[in-house]
Formats: sequence, C-alpha cells, structure tokens
Amino acid sequence: MAGFADLNLPQAADKKSLQSLLEAAAHLGYSAVALNHVIDFKEKKQEIIKPVSPSELFPSLPIVQGTSKRIKVLTRLTLVVSDPSHCNLLRSTSANIRLYDIIAVFPKTEKLFHIACTTLDVDLVCINVTEKLPFYFRRPPVNMAIDRGIYFELLYTPAIKDSTMRRYTISNAISLMQICKGKNIVISSAAERPLELRGPYDVANLSDRGLLFGLSEGEAKAAVSTNCRATMLHGETRKSACGVVYTVKKPRKVEEEETAVPACKKAKTQA
Repeated sequence: MAGFADLNLPQAADKKSLQSLLEAAAHLGYSAVALNHVIDFKEKKQEIIKPVSPSELFPSLPIVQGTSKRIKVLTRLTLVVSDPSHCNLLRSTSANIRLYDIIAVFPKTEKLFHIACTTLDVDLVCINVTEKLPFYFRRPPVNMAIDRGIYFELLYTPAIKDSTMRRYTISNAISLMQICKGKNIVISSAAERPLELRGPYDVANLSDRGLLFGLSEGEAKAAVSTNCRATMLHGETRKSACGVVYTVKKPRKVEEEETAVPACKKAKTQA
C-alpha cells in the first residue's frame, strides 16, 4: 500500500502553526501533506502568486512516525469558482499555476461542476460538505472525471466540529457515492489546528461501514493512501505535459513459487 497523505492543510501566514500541523501529521503517520492556498474570486479580485517553497518555510521537516523518512510537503492551489468566467484562468497557460503540485477546483453550481469534470485540467474537484448542495450529481460528468483521472475530495473536519455540518457531510457524500460507487475519492482534513487532525486509520474507520462517507473498507483506506498518490502523480503529469511512470513490485503467488522450483529438486523434496 502507498503511504498515507493529507492533501489539504490550509496554508496559514503563521509559520509556527504550520510547523505544529506538520509535526502532528508526521506523528500520526502521514508521509505526505499538501499546503493549500485558496483563492475565492467572489470575495475580491485576487492574483495567483507563486507557491512558497517548503524549504523556505521549514528549515527541517519532521520524521514520519515509524519510518526514517521526512514528511513530504507539496503545494496546492484551490480555486473557488462561482461564475464560468473564473474557469478561463485554469484554461490559460499561466506560469504560476504550473508551479503548484496539485490544482483543485471548488465549483459552486451544477454547470461549473460539469465543466470541472469534463474540460478543466485539474487534479481534484472539491465537494461542499458544509451546506446542502444546490444540485444533484449526475452520472455522465462524474464518469467523465473518473475516466480523466480526476479525484473528488471530501473533508472530515467539518463533521467533527459541528452536528449540522456532519449531517450535510453524510448527505452530500452518500449522494456522490450513489453515482461514483466509491471510485476516485480522496479524504482530507482541512485542519487548522493539530487537534483537528485524525490518524489515517481513524479516518478510514470513520469512512467505512457507512459511518460518514459510506465507503467499503478497501475504498476507505484507498481514499487516504493510493488515491492520494494517484492524485499527486496526476499533478506531475499535468505539470510535465507528458506522463509519469512508476513501478510496483507484484507479490508472487504460492502457485508461481512452486512452478519456479526445478523438477529435479521438487522430486527430491517430495521423496
């Protein structure tokens, strides 16, 4: 299984609080996190700035619990779009956008959700879990996003903070699960404080058995591990405009090991 990851840690101005979040994530066993820079065009006109290098923010990164490796810190840009004109920025070849490791879009309407799934060059589509969705999920755009390698992000922290948000989280997540069947789901925290972070196994247990997101055990574990890795690889592919190849060692089955033994040795062992 791939290492665990949390692809949504809000990028605060206070370096000390960010350092505390990183240390908590590493202690809980996360091998990678993404610092999320959010731009909402509805609030005021904002420009996409260059991402701050993690080496500039943190002189030394914490060691992941149970390993000898340091935690990997990625940069992420999330654009909150409430008008089709906001999507033009993602279609443009902005130099600053290409510098981010992960690009996410938070669509506010059904039309924008359809555009995000079918045409935008992004890695993540954020699902609102703090209020009732103003539209229903439809199968064609969701399937198109899955075919394009785009993942859907659900947050668990709002469900911990407030009972009303928990109700919306469960309702919106189940509506999505009915369409995507548990495929291409990423679960993140958006934690602003270390106390809001939960360990990857706790998140997986919350997500399966229908407790929060209605995922199966395998789908829940993938949502905090292999699906996160696939999202990161999708981002690398988008940045390189070519592709990324990685190899996974396939475990040998017992039958294959038996056939690999020479016939003469097999005869001696059987005798």
